[in-house]
Amino acid sequence: MIGRGQTGNTKLVKQINREGILHQLKEGTRMSRADLAKLTELSRPCVSALVDEMIQEKLIREVGVGESKGGRKPILLEYNFQAYGVVGAVFEGSILHLAIADLKGELLFQYTARLSQPKDGEGAIQSVERGLATVLAQSGFDKSRLLGIGLGLPGITKRREGTVSYSPSTGWMGLPVQKEIEDRLGLPVIIDNDVNLMTMGEFHKGVGKGASDLVYMYVGTGIGAGIVIDGQLFRGTREASGEIGFMLIGPVGNRCHEEYGVFENNYSVPAIHEKARTILPSIEEGTSIIKQIVDKANTGVVEAGLLLDDIYKHWAYGIANIASVMDPELLILSGEMIHIGENGVQRIQQMLTDWVPYVPRLELASLGDQAGIIGAIHSVLEAFPSTLKSRG
Repeated sequence: MIGRGQTGNTKLVKQINREGILHQLKEGTRMSRADLAKLTELSRPCVSALVDEMIQEKLIREVGVGESKGGRKPILLEYNFQAYGVVGAVFEGSILHLAIADLKGELLFQYTARLSQPKDGEGAIQSVERGLATVLAQSGFDKSRLLGIGLGLPGITKRREGTVSYSPSTGWMGLPVQKEIEDRLGLPVIIDNDVNLMTMGEFHKGVGKGASDLVYMYVGTGIGAGIVIDGQLFRGTREASGEIGFMLIGPVGNRCHEEYGVFENNYSVPAIHEKARTILPSIEEGTSIIKQIVDKANTGVVEAGLLLDDIYKHWAYGIANIASVMDPELLILSGEMIHIGENGVQRIQQMLTDWVPYVPRLELASLGDQAGIIGAIHSVLEAFPSTLKSRG
């Protein structure tokens, strides 16, 4: 925060000072105006003015009196986590997951829907509109209390420009997706890559909590990864880090530029589904294909066992490449990979032990379809940590 003797743009200074006060109260300890002045190194009149303003906005509330230290008993303050809400939404294949959370990041209301046209960008935007309208109507939550929405999209997102530079599944490439969605929803929007948001969800609340360096590997409609280095999400020069689906794993074939990558063309869920279709007599639609292959292999179906070995081996190739370059503390297996169970994890771990000098700890993702939503919500809380008024 900016304290005594420092200068700067008045609006920016006020915003930073507000955030300094809120930061102290977010720690969960009730404190007085005098305590806040001491901790933030702001003058008492400045703290009182900002606190009174945020009380009017219902962001801070008075919650009784504290012990006297020689004068009048001080009035204690606390952060009101229920003052506003934020929205998180993520597309996972053809499924939209959406939720409203409070300012603590706790999920309040959730919504899930299957897209009828998963490759149609317009249909995807419409599904977000419908989802938000539905959850607002069902919950009775006032839209005016929403700070914004974090939205996870497939492909390479350009967060600063608000565009998607590469997304074969949607046709959004180069289009002003963020502005379009903001205009449709009437809310500020933060866009990000879907796997990046899942990564941050597991980092903040899941199996990655406490790890400073990790890679989150996702296998679904495509194959991607999120990378955290020293506690920060690594994006790369063009925000394209983690696009491991373009690793040259499996037959390269004849692919066009605006298609899925080689790795995902060979070992994503749709590709595995096609492999399984040729060797398994019956495939149950609507059930994880990986789970079906694992189950059949466990019951002694030879063809399923051979296919599973091939899948594990090629997934392990990707992990070996990552481990050789990144040397992460933890590698999280997510998406359809969660269906391999601990036996599958151990088999991949053994392959890696034979191939690379240092094998990261492998863990199955713990949050399921909540990971992306939690990451999206955190992206909004980081971008809009104060109130609607302070952004105006």
